[in-house]
Amino acid sequence: MTMAGSTGRSARGDWVAQGGQYEYRVLTIPRTTTRGDARRLLTDEAEYGRWELARTLLFAGGERKVWLRRKIIRVRSTLDYTLE
Repeated sequence: MTMAGSTGRSARGDWVAQGGQYEYRVLTIPRTTTRGDARRLLTDEAEYGRWELARTLLFAGGERKVWLRRKIIRVRSTLDYTLE
């Protein structure tokens, strides 16, 4: 479903055009971890670390591998170096 007048795609397109990148973090969750504990761990990472879920992989033995990503935000200086 697309919405007319939505700026989400153009803002992301501008971000990518300006060299926007993601940093990734891979977590391996052992099979002994309960589903609720895994959910709490990922929720904490999302809320406090600003990570978002990029990919998950569940292995036959029950081990989970989770890829998290977040935008790399580069801060530009606002100082004017030509002060005289």
